[in-house]
Order: sequence, then structure tokens, then C-alpha cells
Amino acid sequence: MKLQQPCPCGSGATYDACCGRLHRGSARAVSALELMRARYAAYAVGDLDFVFRTWHPRTRPDELAPDPSLTWTGLTIVDSGDDWVEFVAAYSRGGTAGERRERSVFELRRGDWVYVGEASA
Repeated sequence: MKLQQPCPCGSGATYDACCGRLHRGSARAVSALELMRARYAAYAVGDLDFVFRTWHPRTRPDELAPDPSLTWTGLTIVDSGDDWVEFVAAYSRGGTAGERRERSVFELRRGDWVYVGEASA
């Protein structure tokens, strides 16, 4: 991704000024919402290492594999609190539009926000 392109998270800022700095490790997420946006952008640009690093070790999978048939096309934040974010992530798979709705739970761990998992209903 070109650094001066709009960030996939939909913030309106450039990728470099927004989620790119988190992906590179030159900044840390200051909130669960900022980490959620950065994780979405990481999926969108194919930075699965960032996704893995920001997943709580107790709940993350052993490995993450890219899905070349999937293109992330937009993020809508529905609501958020101190340690949770509800969102809708739009995607296209093989030319068919879809969306992922989730209420994600985050934890501040040793000074860094990490994704724990999807909230129970």
C-alpha cells in the first residue's frame, strides 16, 4: 500500500499517518478503538503479522493464513466503549459482497492493547 493513500480504516487520514505507523511499530494504539481500526487496516493491506502480534496469546490461533479470494472494502464503527468495539467490516469474495459484524473485546496488557475475542451474546 502506498503510504499517502487513504487509510483502509476509513479515518480520512493517510495510511502512513494513521494505521501505517502502528503497523510499522513507530506508534502504539492508545485505545481499543484505535487498535480495532489498525487491525482492520492490517487485514485490508495483508499485514497478518500485525494482526497476530496484537492478538492476546491466550486466544490467538497458532497461525494466520491469508485468504486471496477476500478483499476488505470498508469499515463502519457501530459503537465502542473502553475495552470493546462493535463494527461492521465489508468485504468482497469472488465478486460477492458480504460483511462481518462483531463486538470485539480488548485488553490492556503490559501497556499495549490486544484483541481478546468476540464478545459472548
